[in-house]
Amino acid sequence: MKERSSDLIARDITRSILGGELKIQESLQSERDLAIHYKVGRPTIREALQRLERDGWTRSRKGMPAVVNDYWKQGNLMTIVTILQHEEEIPDAFIIHMLELRVAITPAYFRDAMENNKLKVISLFAPFEDMNDTAVTYAEFDWHIQHRVAMLSPNPIYLLILNSFRDVYIRMAEKYFSDSTHRAASRDYYGTLLKWILDGDLQQAEQTIRDMMETSITLWKQKMNGGKEG
Repeated sequence: MKERSSDLIARDITRSILGGELKIQESLQSERDLAIHYKVGRPTIREALQRLERDGWTRSRKGMPAVVNDYWKQGNLMTIVTILQHEEEIPDAFIIHMLELRVAITPAYFRDAMENNKLKVISLFAPFEDMNDTAVTYAEFDWHIQHRVAMLSPNPIYLLILNSFRDVYIRMAEKYFSDSTHRAASRDYYGTLLKWILDGDLQQAEQTIRDMMETSITLWKQKMNGGKEG
């Protein structure tokens, strides 16, 4: 499906912001000048500007050109997604931020799902024993578990957050699981977690999840630091 002109223009302006050609707090050109530059009508420019504002990149000013936001402070979830869509290689530091987000939300939606749909959660582990020892397989299984468990939580916000990061999550997971020690740690983790769930000890299951999320951060920091702690 062909992209709309307004989407292409919004993407081009986003690239200019990320590339530093447009600075934070700098004004964009007027609608008229943008229309001339992109050779489109002003309604198309308005659509592009509305998208940029919706996704946290700019803010409108009555009677004046839009201005570039400090997107790390004034952006939103879509701002992050767009940043990563422009990155061919996910930055190592960003993986740390994503892993820290997992610490904050994963135990919560697992707890909700286990309390409300325990048997369905257990069924999600069926492919576990037959997984091939590859980064792609582990990444796909990890996404499968996280996404399905969030779906089983009665709180829909968790699923909306994960859905926003689907492609980025899998790319990040493949990079993380490219290390065989990370795959081994994950295999031990899922085996232990399944045991606690089968035993009905949801408190231990939740603690196991939290501990593994913290361990993932430590393992990744060690990888970034050449295998050393710190």
